[in-house]
Amino acid sequence: MAKVKSKWTCQSCGYETSGYLGKCPDCSSWGSFVEEVTEKVSSLKFDRLPDSTPKLLRDISLDENIRYKTGMAEFDNVLGGGLVKGSLVLVGGDPGIGKSTITLQSSGKLAQSGLKVLYATAEESGNQIKLRSNRLKVDSDNLYILTETNIEEIKKGIDELSPEILVVDSIQAVYSQGISSSPGSVSQVRECCSILMNIAKSRDITVIIIGHVTKDGAIAGPKVLEHMVDTVLYFEGDRYKSYRLLRTMKNRFGGTHEIGVFNMENNGLIEVTNPSQLFLSERENLNTPGSIVIVSNEGTRPILVEIQALVGATPYPSPRRVTTGIEYNRVLQILAVLEKRVGLNLSKQDVYINAVGGLNIQEPSADLGVALAVATCARNMTVDPSTVIIGEIGLSGEIRRVSNLELKINESKKLGFKRIIVPKSNLPLKNKPENIEVIGVSRLIDAISKSVSG
Repeated sequence: MAKVKSKWTCQSCGYETSGYLGKCPDCSSWGSFVEEVTEKVSSLKFDRLPDSTPKLLRDISLDENIRYKTGMAEFDNVLGGGLVKGSLVLVGGDPGIGKSTITLQSSGKLAQSGLKVLYATAEESGNQIKLRSNRLKVDSDNLYILTETNIEEIKKGIDELSPEILVVDSIQAVYSQGISSSPGSVSQVRECCSILMNIAKSRDITVIIIGHVTKDGAIAGPKVLEHMVDTVLYFEGDRYKSYRLLRTMKNRFGGTHEIGVFNMENNGLIEVTNPSQLFLSERENLNTPGSIVIVSNEGTRPILVEIQALVGATPYPSPRRVTTGIEYNRVLQILAVLEKRVGLNLSKQDVYINAVGGLNIQEPSADLGVALAVATCARNMTVDPSTVIIGEIGLSGEIRRVSNLELKINESKKLGFKRIIVPKSNLPLKNKPENIEVIGVSRLIDAISKSVSG
């Protein structure tokens, strides 16, 4: 009898070794190795890709109808204009965040537009899908449901139906007979995703796969999937609030870090066409120390967000620094500049900073807003509620140029703001806006003096 060969695979990153290791040398995860029997990789023959012969780039014709509109403008915006024919899209997020909801809603709209859609569910029965579709008011003669966990059986369903759109919910619940490990393991996820990728490319079928995330926020099976697919979308949001953010992390057919904003209601996800108004909806129109409005670009979209700061004497030997929605190390750098260049002593003060609404602000143009929020709270000063703050802070206290300033000014003007403080290096503007005062500053101390109203 032949000896059974096995390997140990890290379930977090896919690292393989011949023996068990307590800690993964690649991703530093503990206890993540699982033994898997080494067998033939797949019992399924892959289809030959079309147009596999070399061609000149200028001789390749482009299909005018290469994108499918999902019927949800926010979803289309995140995808770069719609689903690309023959692409492989991965939608990830926490349990209950809305992954299955948005895919079922978009599947219904795509089916209503005349496209044949196959929704393969490995986690729910047909009755459960029917209950969900009734709640979401999804119904179409072109939407087919297949309850199956075997990827080979799903492929047979594709052969019979020949759909334009395929949805697999979820990639961790399906398995291939050619792999001996259990569903959800790295080997199974890799093999099933490879099969789906071949189906998408060889048959020009758009495939959407849903993936769960680990406790660290990464898609389980993770980087293996992210490298294989064309587009990676993450669903974000606070489960205790109704709105959700759909963010592009990778897109071969459009820009990255675009976001779509949705509101979760009883009848499904509703698009939010004006996210800035949503994030500022609970802001009190009062002169409150430590409250600043900034504009942050999410992809190509400018969004207004309120930054709140709370500064107070600490009862602890070392002061606390707590941030929500702003990178922690970036905040430490801003606090150091405030101490050194402005003379604001925070060595015995706790500092809490929050980006209201749960949005993660990554753009450096938020620096000046964070600095002013801390400074005004520490000195009990206020900034006019109709003022917006934009600017990146350098280590010497200078205010550096920011990108897409005119878009940010127009978004601020649209929401009724009357005054905006910007880097002086961005002035003069090509198109001078009306009904909004634009003030340029070159130093942090100047920005503080020109923005406070008391």
